[in-house]
Amino acid sequence: MIGQSSSGSSSYNTSIAMEFFRSAGKPKTFAKGKKIFTENQRGIPFLLMPNRMYLLLDGEVGIFARDKPVGTIRPGQIFGEMASIDQGPRTGTALAKTNCRVISLDHRQMRVALGKYPEFALMLMSVMIGRLRESISRLGNSGLHAARTKWMRPAPLRKDLIADLSRVLGSDAHLSYETGDTIVREGQVGVLMYVVLKGKVAIRVGGQHLETVSPGGVFGEMALVDRTPRLATALAEGHCRLLAINRNAFLNLVKHSRRFAASLLAAVSARARCAASR
Repeated sequence: MIGQSSSGSSSYNTSIAMEFFRSAGKPKTFAKGKKIFTENQRGIPFLLMPNRMYLLLDGEVGIFARDKPVGTIRPGQIFGEMASIDQGPRTGTALAKTNCRVISLDHRQMRVALGKYPEFALMLMSVMIGRLRESISRLGNSGLHAARTKWMRPAPLRKDLIADLSRVLGSDAHLSYETGDTIVREGQVGVLMYVVLKGKVAIRVGGQHLETVSPGGVFGEMALVDRTPRLATALAEGHCRLLAINRNAFLNLVKHSRRFAASLLAAVSARARCAASR
């Protein structure tokens, strides 16, 4: 979490976060003035130097972007999660403002912890989605127009995961749309999320084209997580085949499939990172 308080969201539960981190990580201390991570730092997992996410146990951590203070982390709050999930560059610097004690998790440890506390994935997605909605509302139409060429497209789901989802959900979950068909509409109540199997889907916010979702990509997941109206309209670009997932199936998959939960976290993180950087 860069520059904001995760616990500022009503969906954030400090007890769950504590259990999640303690299940797979160990406490570590940072002296006052020590940098925990630096802006633009990239993770290098194959050299055993991945970006990590942190839970602050004691002390106070300052978050800085372009050398300017943008937030303060206090005990019970998490930070650094976006770069840990997608291993992209850090969007800020975390500096220990006092002597601090934290628990950190790398990507592997996070997956282990997800197997024990899958509800944490939903909580974290909800926090990031709230941040994404706030960022897009601040951008407005002119900001969206300027941002669209730099919008980060999440990595597609793995083919074996899509095959497993198709088999579990069955033929009734396979839907087809033709050029120009509206799949979901901005402002509607969301009851389904979608995986693109064939074709492309255009995502529009406020009339501005923001993203094109290609095979393996997902959309519509935000409304299932936070149960708020659709943020965007989705239109079929040519003939499309989609895999539809309702909320009950979605919750069941998140709770029982670490691969699915991790993939969705990566998708939400990519979108939240891009919107926050505008």
